[in-house]
Amino acid sequence: MRLLDELQPHFDKGGKWEKYAALHEAIDTTLSSPATVTTGTVQVRDSINHKRVMSIIMLALLPCIMMAMWNSGFQENLTLNQMLAAGQISQLPGFSDSTSLLANLITGAGSFLPVLLIALITQAIWVTVFASMRKKSIDAGFLVTAVLIALLMPPTAPLWQVAIATSFGVVIGREIFGGIGMNFLNPALVAWVFMSFAYPGSMSGDAVWTAVDGYTGATPLAMALSDGVPSIMAQGITWQSAFLGTIPGSMGETSALACLFGAVVLIISGIASWRIIASILLGVIGLSSALCMFNPEAMSPAWHLVLGGLAFGMVFLATDHSATAMTIKGQWIYGILIGLLVVTVRVFNPMMPESVGIILLFGSVSAPLIDRLVVNAHIKKRKMRHV
Repeated sequence: MRLLDELQPHFDKGGKWEKYAALHEAIDTTLSSPATVTTGTVQVRDSINHKRVMSIIMLALLPCIMMAMWNSGFQENLTLNQMLAAGQISQLPGFSDSTSLLANLITGAGSFLPVLLIALITQAIWVTVFASMRKKSIDAGFLVTAVLIALLMPPTAPLWQVAIATSFGVVIGREIFGGIGMNFLNPALVAWVFMSFAYPGSMSGDAVWTAVDGYTGATPLAMALSDGVPSIMAQGITWQSAFLGTIPGSMGETSALACLFGAVVLIISGIASWRIIASILLGVIGLSSALCMFNPEAMSPAWHLVLGGLAFGMVFLATDHSATAMTIKGQWIYGILIGLLVVTVRVFNPMMPESVGIILLFGSVSAPLIDRLVVNAHIKKRKMRHV
């Protein structure tokens, strides 16, 4: 924008607003292309950059965002209509028709947008503070992180808890390591795990999945693991509804279909590694199929893939470049390890059904070691050839 370019001298070194240079550059690069760009042939140049990567990820997240608003509103309106039919309430508030697309979107936006706004503002504050301390520019990735954090939250998450979780995820998960590209943990994942441990009642309690006072109910995954898949089918939850995402859960993780669209976008664009997604699927399907052979009543692979946060975590968190294995063999090991652990914890510790976040964090911490072992094995193999 011309106005931002005209104000540029005031933010340069020696200008009266020098200490706000990082904030000015963040706004300038977000709203438009900056006036100063790389020229000449001395640089390694490519059609992709960090801003384009974030734009592609946002495109991949759009179905999850729309589903987060629609399903949150649908679950709330559906519950209100059921309470009205049971005589628990005398009348319905506005925009409570669960059969109306617009009504569900408006109602769900009332739950999703405040969480997103708090996550965005909180992260922007911390990113600006650290950028000013380091006298460096603000990277364009904080919008994606804020969206991921919002999608991982249930519709009833208290906003002050979202702010604290976002602060922990951004500061401890990224900024203390030097910012974007220097961290080895996904800040949204760190915020999710922090929220699960610090405020478990807000993340896994029975009354957190639908924004209606007085309504309680466990997630379909928790019910399926404790009482078996027939228990959720008896309540009208089919595999198709779980795949589409018309079930209770965190706002952005219920729809495997929306996550599938995101996976296609990320894989075709080359942003995400198909090996990681394929290897996680291999681990989940392999172990759950083996368990079904010994126990026919065990949860089938098809149900594992559509319940809980597995699909969302597999597509948008496990593939984060800064938090995953880099070597080809390492990516296969990393993904299979995550898939095996997800099924193991779900089956043998049903008290922790929503354990995907913790397992992904363990995978991120293990990724450097996995890569190191793969590289060392390759070096050793090459040495043996020359002996």
